[in-house]
Amino acid sequence: MPRVKRGTISVKHRKNVLAQTKGFRWGGKSKERTAKVRLLKAGVHAFQDRRKKKRNFRKLWQIKINAAARAEGLSYSVFIDKLKKAKIELDRKVIAQMAENYPQAFKNLVDLVKKG
Repeated sequence: MPRVKRGTISVKHRKNVLAQTKGFRWGGKSKERTAKVRLLKAGVHAFQDRRKKKRNFRKLWQIKINAAARAEGLSYSVFIDKLKKAKIELDRKVIAQMAENYPQAFKNLVDLVKKG
């Protein structure tokens, strides 16, 4: 049986790992073993932070809605409660965009909620 040389694939794997860790600090960019561990950790953090990003945006929307609602004489919690009771199903992202970019439309929404 002929001898099989397997060096090229393993070199390719190592080059790929080091290419992905370009820009990491210290040995994480140049040492194969450290780079592999850092790459795994980076993937974990990326996954977690994609979830955190959604959380942070929701917080930001709540702050924007609260500021705009208080200008109209309502607190955030009272405003959201009245929206639910009026059966107006707008998500917080849309309401925050209205409050920021279309203040007149937001004012109309608040007036509608206050009446009902």
